[in-house]
Amino acid sequence: MTLSLRSAVVSDIGPFRSTNQDAAFFADWAVGVADGVGGGPAGDLASAALVHRLAAGSPRAVDASGLIDRIRWANWDLRAHVRRDPALAGMATTLTTIWLSPAGGLVLAHTGDSRAYLLRDGRFQRQTRDDSLVQALVDQGVVRAEDAMTHPQRNVITASLRGGPADVVHVADLTPLQGDRWVICSDGVSDYLPDDAIAEIAAGTTDPDATAQALVALALQAGSRDNVTAVVADLVPGIPTRKPARFAGSAADLFAEAVDIAG
Repeated sequence: MTLSLRSAVVSDIGPFRSTNQDAAFFADWAVGVADGVGGGPAGDLASAALVHRLAAGSPRAVDASGLIDRIRWANWDLRAHVRRDPALAGMATTLTTIWLSPAGGLVLAHTGDSRAYLLRDGRFQRQTRDDSLVQALVDQGVVRAEDAMTHPQRNVITASLRGGPADVVHVADLTPLQGDRWVICSDGVSDYLPDDAIAEIAAGTTDPDATAQALVALALQAGSRDNVTAVVADLVPGIPTRKPARFAGSAADLFAEAVDIAG
């Protein structure tokens, strides 16, 4: 059976930030979230430029090698921005994205601490491992998993995209099933909501837009001090179209002319 994505995204600047450094896109062939790395310059430009280069143009399903190529090209755009304006040196972004493949599979790519979760047959599981200092400390047994959300260094990440040839992205080929629900979010959600709270919302609402709205609202209610972005994508029967992706967050704010509002 051919599957496509029925998806939605909600991105909120939050009450404590002056700019939205989260960027997201959604289509029936792919979805993704990027989060500009805090502490560096122009995080909003980094996430927006990467997402647009990745998802704009002629949309199509890609296999793992094709997605790696697209990410590499998008990462080169970050390097080009820095060459044009050296003041941007150090800008970087996370990326978590899923793409349908031509062979009927699904490809997950990830770097940084934006997360992907999968709800399948009532079971909710995280599909990405945070590239972060705190996750490394948890893996080593230095920090308890239940303390990670409140650790003072929880926002220190160990991998990102910054336009460098040594930047690392983890890519996995997966098998999609009808009825799967994917939740991809920035750390403005996952740093403030435990996995069981995210799972409850993901399982308790059927419409992707309502689910994304509920996740963002609950993260804000929980006191999120970051930008808050959630993408929800359901695997449904159907042939993916070639309609352009739609964008949210900094990807819409900085490149509004590229948004297909009728799509």
